Amino acid sequence: MNEQTITLPNGLRVILIPTDSPVVYCGYQLKAGSRHEHNREEGLAHFCEHTTFKGTHHRKAWQILNSLESVGGSLNAYTNKEDTTYYASVLSEYAQRAIDLLTDIVFHSTYPQREIDKEVEVICDEIESYNDSPSELIYDDFENLLFKGHPLGHNILGTASRVRQFTTADALRFTRQYYRPDNAVFFCTYRPKDRLSPERIRKMLEKAFDKYKEPAHDLPIDTLPVTDSLAKQGNTLAPLTMTDGMGIRLLQTHQAHVMVGAKAFDFNDPRRTALSLLNNLLGGPGMNARLNIVLREHRGLVYTVESSLTAYSDTGVWCTYLGCDTKDIKRCLYLVRRELDRLCNQPLTETRLKAAKRQLKGQIGIACDNHENYALDTARYYLLKNHPYDIQAQYQAIDTLTPQDLQQVAQQVFDKNRIFTLIYK
Repeated sequence: MNEQTITLPNGLRVILIPTDSPVVYCGYQLKAGSRHEHNREEGLAHFCEHTTFKGTHHRKAWQILNSLESVGGSLNAYTNKEDTTYYASVLSEYAQRAIDLLTDIVFHSTYPQREIDKEVEVICDEIESYNDSPSELIYDDFENLLFKGHPLGHNILGTASRVRQFTTADALRFTRQYYRPDNAVFFCTYRPKDRLSPERIRKMLEKAFDKYKEPAHDLPIDTLPVTDSLAKQGNTLAPLTMTDGMGIRLLQTHQAHVMVGAKAFDFNDPRRTALSLLNNLLGGPGMNARLNIVLREHRGLVYTVESSLTAYSDTGVWCTYLGCDTKDIKRCLYLVRRELDRLCNQPLTETRLKAAKRQLKGQIGIACDNHENYALDTARYYLLKNHPYDIQAQYQAIDTLTPQDLQQVAQQVFDKNRIFTLIYK
């Protein structure tokens, strides 16, 4: 898509994405997620995301909410384990308004205690709603098994009791450490015929930064490393108090929720391409995914089965989730293990590999047609790798994969001695 990158004097990296849409998607992504929280700060990154909308030196909360909504636009945010994103969507004629607002709230929010006192119960309701959804809760619980004792393992939302203790001082301390231009990426889509250009967007950003005085950033950026990543130390695993790699929680749910997975490769590991193809082959979104055929279509054992791959800066997670009747747990686990063993022991035929490559490349190309998601994904790629996402390079990496490459990666990640299982029932 011919993205352009710029670095401003304050260290902010900017990536500009040309599109044919009259809608501008723009925002800030910051390396400030739940893994940056220290002991007794669990949930602080997400707490800051919520309260960043509650006022700046220049705007009250209602002015922030009304600024883009009044012209049909939207303002949103989300927190991950390694990053937090604030973004807007507006018609191109309101791009300056969106850039000005985002710059103000991200770098100049005041986190007034009176607003925090109101918002904290909203956050606690979100936490309890999440706890009521075992099909979502199991993902974080599973990562806590893999990364036990490390911030990557704990829940992004934190606990209600902890969140109720956070104050203005806590939010200011965290954001002044991590919410800074040199720790962020600004992304923006634009349509050249709307008189938007990289130079004009750069001037809009400079105007926004000149308008407001930035707070001092005197605290070092701190990220606790994962020392037992598969990418760094092979098959080393964090110690877990489970029996034969299996943990069970008795939640008295109607159906059993089952997660099977292992540590995988970090964001920069070239083996991630092979694992992406294996993941798609096993439990990707296609109805022809192996586990969907084996568990649902052939035997009617599950309603949902899906595999996912998450890459962090220094480690990763591969897992498969399924929901089934309690009486079918053992049978489902046997069938999942059988499919994993097939990939470990039998190289794909050239015909099957060619079909798998074609399907994955098609899914990537279609996904890139969603301008909002493409902008968000491109920004995160630039945040972590410091160069733009290249779809053609991704296609080429897929094309060069061999049956031996896939079998080798399968043997590394799907080794039964590395696999962990978590069951809610």
